Amino acid sequence: MRVCLMVEGQEGVTWAEWVALARAAEEAGLEGLFRSDHYSAIFEPVAGSLDAWATLAGLAALTSTLRLGTLVSPATFRHPSVLARLATTVDHISAGRVELGMGAGWYERDHSENGFPFLDARARFDLFAEQVEIVVRSWTEEGFDHDGPAYALHEQTALPQPVQRPHPPLILGGRAKPRSAALAARFASEYNTLAAPLGELRERGRRLDGACVAVGRDPATLAYSLMTMCVVGADAGDVARELARVESQLGRERSEGWLVGTVDELADQVAELDSVGISRVFLQHMDHRELGPVALMGELVRARR
Repeated sequence: MRVCLMVEGQEGVTWAEWVALARAAEEAGLEGLFRSDHYSAIFEPVAGSLDAWATLAGLAALTSTLRLGTLVSPATFRHPSVLARLATTVDHISAGRVELGMGAGWYERDHSENGFPFLDARARFDLFAEQVEIVVRSWTEEGFDHDGPAYALHEQTALPQPVQRPHPPLILGGRAKPRSAALAARFASEYNTLAAPLGELRERGRRLDGACVAVGRDPATLAYSLMTMCVVGADAGDVARELARVESQLGRERSEGWLVGTVDELADQVAELDSVGISRVFLQHMDHRELGPVALMGELVRARR
C-alpha cells in the first residue's frame, strides 16, 4: 500500500508550514505530499490559501523524493493549456515527481468569491472532460488541432514535453459513476475515490473495471486509490483527543471510512482497503501545524512493509 500525505491548503497553510510538512513527510518516508486546489476556505470561516501550483513548484525545488500533486485542480480555474504547462514545469523542477489530479469543480464559494463562472453540474463535467483530453494531448502530441465546445487549439505543440513518459500520472476521481468511470478508463492513470464503507468501495472498483473493459483497456492498468481523513495517535488517549479536535473543526462526527487509531490499528484498517483493491491512500491531515501525526504515518508505512 502506497501512503501519501494530503493537506487542505485553503485552510491557512503558510509557506513556512508547507516547507515543514514537506520535510516531515520526506523524513517519514511517505511517498508523496498532495494538496487541495481551492482559493476559498471550506472548514474555517476565512483563511488564506497560497496557489496550489506555485506552492508545488516551490516544494519541488526543496525536496528530492516526495511525489507532489493536486487533489484536485478544478477545470473552472485554469485554461487546459495553462494547467498542462504548470504540471510540466513542476515535473521538470522535480525531475519527474509531479502528478496531476483534475476535477470538474464543485465548491461554489471558490467561484463566487474569485470571479470564476460556476456552471451547472453537467456543464462543468463537459468542460472538465474536454480539458482532460487537451491536457493529455498537450503532453503527448505534436502539431495537434482541437475544436471543441469550449476550446479551439490549432497546431498545438507544447514544449518542453514532461520529464515523465508518456506523461505525468493523471488522477481523476469521484464515486465511479458512469461518466466519471468512462472518462477515467480513457485517460487516467489512477482513479481516486472518497471514504465509504468497504462494500461500496468494492462496488466502485467493479464499476471502474467494467468501464475499462468497455473501452478495451486492461483494468489492472488503472490504479485505484482512496482519499480519507486520518486521525492517528501514539495511544488511545492521543487518538481520542485528536478525533475530538478534528470533529470540532469539521463540525461533524466521524464518518464511516475514516482511518482512526494507533499505528497498529491503522495498519489493520489499511489491510482491509487492500482487500477491496485500493493500492494507495491519501491521508488527510487537518492540523497542518502538527508534525507528530506525519511521523506516525511514516511508522504506518514501515509497519506495512
